[in-house]
Amino acid sequence: MSGAVVPQVLVVATPGLGDRSYLVHDGAHAVVVDAQRDIDRVQALLDENGLSLAAVLETHLHNDYVSGGLALARRHGADYVVPAGVDVAFPASRAGDGHSLTVGGLTVRALHTPGHTPHHLSYVVTAGDAPGAVFSGGSLLFGSVGRSDLVSAELAEPLARAQARSVRRLAHQLDGRTAVYPTHGFGSFCSATQTHGDAATIADERAANPALTEPEDAFVAATLAGLDVFPAYYAHMGPANAEGPTAADLALPAPADPASIAATLAAGGWVVDLRSRELFAGGHVPGALSFDVDGPFVTYLAWMLPVGAPLVLLGASAEQVRTAQRELARVGVDRIAGHSVGDPAHWLAGGEPATSTRTDFAGLARALAEDPATPVVDTRQHLEWEAGHVDGAVHIPFYELESRRGEICPTTATYVYCGSGYRAAAAVSLLARHGYDHVVHVDDAFDNAVRAGLPVVTEAAPHRPPGWTWTASRASVATFTPPDLAAHR
Repeated sequence: MSGAVVPQVLVVATPGLGDRSYLVHDGAHAVVVDAQRDIDRVQALLDENGLSLAAVLETHLHNDYVSGGLALARRHGADYVVPAGVDVAFPASRAGDGHSLTVGGLTVRALHTPGHTPHHLSYVVTAGDAPGAVFSGGSLLFGSVGRSDLVSAELAEPLARAQARSVRRLAHQLDGRTAVYPTHGFGSFCSATQTHGDAATIADERAANPALTEPEDAFVAATLAGLDVFPAYYAHMGPANAEGPTAADLALPAPADPASIAATLAAGGWVVDLRSRELFAGGHVPGALSFDVDGPFVTYLAWMLPVGAPLVLLGASAEQVRTAQRELARVGVDRIAGHSVGDPAHWLAGGEPATSTRTDFAGLARALAEDPATPVVDTRQHLEWEAGHVDGAVHIPFYELESRRGEICPTTATYVYCGSGYRAAAAVSLLARHGYDHVVHVDDAFDNAVRAGLPVVTEAAPHRPPGWTWTASRASVATFTPPDLAAHR
């Protein structure tokens, strides 16, 4: 094929995890970069465009999802390419700095861009003399970079420095017209700081990305100071990807009747209600937990779900259950004990549904005006708390609530809030599961706290999570000890 070929890029977005995968082709031959585990989406694009898959590329060993790359490559007999130095338990092609492969009219060149991980690669795809595209994984993001603390706390600063230099290498070596296609940065906790925009070129990033506009020391200090806790399930992802994960099994789990739902609850399992927060508050299975599948479902459920806990999904429709199952499979939660579609009357078979109390920040303001000693719990993350919280609130992040619920009086009306109402809904339902019958869900955006007349203050969080190291002002990194990977399988 001639140099007139232009790399064509198809985006496979996964908003629930804040990531993107990419299918790059010349009209006949294709490569895939950073495939998610539910590879049916990529397969549909290959079929729709009549493409032959030649290679599947990984920019790094992922920490935020289980990869579908190996399964996709095996299905097509394609080359599976991982960064040199990564320890995996299956045969794969290893790419190092400068490694090149030809796919039809496309040339793919690997650049070693350590920072997000030590072995991280970016892939530059070109055709002829055109500037092409760079698939930067967790290196260069839109207005940011990938976080450097996922491997270990000890490597956070040196990897942040490597990240700055890697991004500068991309900016200096590539044509300004080169399109940038990162894997992370669309809400993923793998992003070091908030990203900006939905598309960019190298020239755009040269002008606006702090990694390219600030001195290295200032950039590294700001990056480390901006890191907050990442989801606990990240501890499972790297080991799963190193083992060689299979494709997602998306067959619906077994049906659950009222007796099996009750048995799951009695055994300490999790029954998750996928309906809206409003419907949940109006009536739900006693002991069920509220995780609206239309919100940031998988991040927060997988974060809070005890390892290996039996899980039953309740939805208003089969589509809600299928969506939840797909999202959970992406982070390796495969063992779903059952599902049921309907409403509380169906799930309880004549039993009495539970309800929960909802209010907004104006309602919280009225409660505090009547009784200034009214307990208030802030379930947001540490940097959110430090940026501003309701004066007098107790900070118990949602992911610590199970172990710290003893700090809340079960017989006193307690108001629970977060940033939008989503995490607070999960927190309130978790407390109700343990017999806290007087908890009030503040289902409102935190920005409305000031509008409601509540005093919002900033100060260092009184509770620091184990494993964190600290700069002079705030948290820099968090680490987790990986629990038994097999427990979720």
